[in-house]
Amino acid sequence: MQTPAGSALNLGGDTFERLANEAHTRSGAELATALSTDTATGLASTEAAARLKAHGPNELPSSPPTPAWLRFLHQFKDPLVFLLIGAIVISVIAWIIEGAHGVPVDGIVIFLVIFLNAVLGFIQENKAADAVAALSAMTAATSTVLRDGVRQVIPSSELVVGDILVLAEGDQVGADARLLKAAALRAIESSLTGEADAVAKHTGALAPDTDLADRTGMVYRGTSIAQGSAEAIVVATGAHTQMGAIALMLDEVEEEPTPLQREIHQISTVLGGIVVLIAVGVVATLLLLSPERNANTIIDSLLLGVSLAVAAVPEGLPAILSVVLALGVQRMALHKAVVKKLTSVETLGSASVIASDKTGTLTRSEMTIQEVATASGVTLVSGTGYTPEGTLAPDADRDGQPDADPLSAALADEVRYVLSGGAMASDAQLDQDEGVWSVIGDPTEGAFLVAERKLAAQPLPHQGARRVWDFPFTSERKLMSVIYEADDRSMVLVSKGAPDVLIERCVSVRHDGVEEALTEQRRSAFLEHVTDMSGRALRTLAVAYRPLDEAETGRVRTAMRAQDGWNGNGGAEDTDLSLESEIPDLSDCESGLTMAGVVGIIDPPRPEAAAAVAEARRAGVRVLMITGDHPATAGRIAADLGIHEAGGQVVTGRELSVMDDETLAATVASSNVYARVAPEHKMRIVGALKAQGQTVSMTGDGVNDAPALRAADIGVAMGITGTQVTKEAATMVLVDDNFATIVAAVREGRRIFDNIKKVLRYLLSSNMGEVLTVFGGVVLASVIGLSEQSTTGVVLPLVATQILWINLVTDSGPALAMGVDPSVEDVMARPPRRSTDRVVDGSMWAGVVLVGAVMAVATLLTLDFFLPGGLIENAYSTDDLDTARTAAFTTLVFAQLFNTFNSRSETVSAFSHLFVNRWLWASIALGALLQVVVVHVPLFQAAFSTAPLDLVHWGVAIALGSLVLWVDELRKVVRRALRLGK
Repeated sequence: MQTPAGSALNLGGDTFERLANEAHTRSGAELATALSTDTATGLASTEAAARLKAHGPNELPSSPPTPAWLRFLHQFKDPLVFLLIGAIVISVIAWIIEGAHGVPVDGIVIFLVIFLNAVLGFIQENKAADAVAALSAMTAATSTVLRDGVRQVIPSSELVVGDILVLAEGDQVGADARLLKAAALRAIESSLTGEADAVAKHTGALAPDTDLADRTGMVYRGTSIAQGSAEAIVVATGAHTQMGAIALMLDEVEEEPTPLQREIHQISTVLGGIVVLIAVGVVATLLLLSPERNANTIIDSLLLGVSLAVAAVPEGLPAILSVVLALGVQRMALHKAVVKKLTSVETLGSASVIASDKTGTLTRSEMTIQEVATASGVTLVSGTGYTPEGTLAPDADRDGQPDADPLSAALADEVRYVLSGGAMASDAQLDQDEGVWSVIGDPTEGAFLVAERKLAAQPLPHQGARRVWDFPFTSERKLMSVIYEADDRSMVLVSKGAPDVLIERCVSVRHDGVEEALTEQRRSAFLEHVTDMSGRALRTLAVAYRPLDEAETGRVRTAMRAQDGWNGNGGAEDTDLSLESEIPDLSDCESGLTMAGVVGIIDPPRPEAAAAVAEARRAGVRVLMITGDHPATAGRIAADLGIHEAGGQVVTGRELSVMDDETLAATVASSNVYARVAPEHKMRIVGALKAQGQTVSMTGDGVNDAPALRAADIGVAMGITGTQVTKEAATMVLVDDNFATIVAAVREGRRIFDNIKKVLRYLLSSNMGEVLTVFGGVVLASVIGLSEQSTTGVVLPLVATQILWINLVTDSGPALAMGVDPSVEDVMARPPRRSTDRVVDGSMWAGVVLVGAVMAVATLLTLDFFLPGGLIENAYSTDDLDTARTAAFTTLVFAQLFNTFNSRSETVSAFSHLFVNRWLWASIALGALLQVVVVHVPLFQAAFSTAPLDLVHWGVAIALGSLVLWVDELRKVVRRALRLGK
């Protein structure tokens, strides 16, 4: 019975905890009654919604989210912030020593800059967290349940106690549940119990003190189905599950940094350490050489050291990189590629091999039966896709064209046995929603359901029969079988599988309404049909059957009772029952079969697949096809897509099995197509490729593909046909199961990685310019006339607050804009990046030092140009220190704004693709506008020690600032010329 619609479940004396703990001791029927669930129809949607509202989502307990105020305070944990706080203390002390007149402007400004940087970091951190949350939602686990009498796929978080779970091979179990039905079910429970082997499951009840690992009547959240199918009633969700109990005991584990993060940290540490040493050395030298060692001299020297350190470290780099990755991965998700971890982009950009399945990835996965070959001839089936509309006609001339005559009685009978038999040996479901037909389950099995509907009003052999036993499909067996019981209690076994495997189990063939001996001539005829169909890129499956005799029927019924834990009362509460030993072995039923026929199923290549393969090959990425299909089918599709030449070698799983490691290495280095492979073959192929230094992307959809996906550098799961286990093991999930999406993801990964390099190139060269400006200004103070501006202490070319302003204005905005920069180079025209290549290599460091040196020279020349004395004397060399320093400050700002164009590529001209990034132009315009504000608004003049500039000052600052653009353009011309000369 159902509880009233919209009401929440009330267990009375039974609490959720008690029910979950005792579920293995109760029968399924007893639990269904306690939970007010109809096992035939499941919960009503209204009841499920009420239970979800009353008891909360099916989510594991987790640490409470960090409050926003605490996350904001974490922005101040950086050592650089401590350095800036030290600068505040020093500036306040200087203000006090100088008489404490007015307010300590420098200290206030530095504090405001620290605060503003913290606000920006907080916002950027939130954006990255939101992106990760959005991606997690896209890869959220789903479960199949029975509700309102129909199967539905829902988020696992919406499971409630009393739901009827429908489980199949490859599914991840969404909640703790008691088995109601089970067919050859085996579950992988290593995540919960540590047991590596798959555990056989049965529906019988067990003793109360049965250990968790031995509770064969239960399935648990977080485990996975390795084999078989089942229905189970949910008894615990969320924190009440066994996995939830473990989650409550776990401490939060910090994630290991990625190679990119480690390299960035290393760069910052080394750069900061070098500058601190330089700063200490300069400060010590100034104090030793200074004619007067008073408080002002000491404070000025300390401020110099602080200025050097502040100038050296790109403090916004970690937050900016996080946002760049988050935005890039979000953009990939919009293009149907969901990358589960932001930092996996590093690997995507360096993929050198894509090993792809065929069905649904390179092809459209719209499986349609096109031909049926039986003992009486070939029948053509019209119509494509899942809409059950089409006709059946004979092809007597074997020309691929339907004949005008209708099917003969013999041919129609044989076709019915083939199509209906394939539909019986199926776990798929054909649905119609608002006029659109779709298949839930395996597309190949769905093809039989669709073709069977095209038989129109013809009587079907399985009408009124009940499915009672399953022999599940495995990649090793390459077939599946089911047993049906008719109304008269007789039973028939139906098998569906690979023709070359199934025909070996057959002794007869259906012909003209009766079973006749399967002679070698007829066997050869069927195999010729298989070869012909495969040569035309049709996937082939055979269907066979056998009525069971009375003794076999009795054994099946005994097995059914044993599987249900039969003891006269449907349970084994008081016994330590070894159920598995009581189930008779029925495997011999899959022999002595009658061949019904062979079908040819078309799954045409995706229109965009050939172009994607060509794009991958142009990028230096090898494409391998690894499929379980017939070698002829694999070879034809591979040739059509350009994966290999027509007539090229197709390596089979049988050949792989006998290869030693040396032969395998030679094979994977030259062969691109593999057919009839098993999951262990995929593992060997991945291992051999990685041993050769390749970065491997491997696709998969079945539960047995999960180890290969985990072993690959980039495991790619199918979002539509992929099992939950495969999605959990994968690095990336394809929402549309499309090969072209993998290639697009590689392209996007390369673009994101290029943008990270742009950001690094820009920030490092800009900070290098600031360091060299401060250092050079002090060392060359007497040469450029700076030392003449004071006789009592150190004169800095820029004050600390101006450096902070430069970092704030020219770092964050343009750097973020470069993070979304469109490609200025053809990223697919170069070979993959090797795993040993550094992000910041010697070439980039050379460019960073060159651009930084040009910035420093331009800034110091501006200072010399407007100050009296020094190398340059002219009519404008009459300014006071504040005015000349403001002009130099403005020169450095514009030099960094010009440097944004340089940093977009190591070799491509800054004038190429100049206007493709509106965000970059907006950030440059904002930076220039803010510089005008800081120079001409009195409030900012007091805060940043600036003075108003005239047009000459602005013209000189902009002209000298643009030097970085012209010098770097010259460097790129030289690099391009050297590259062409090689």
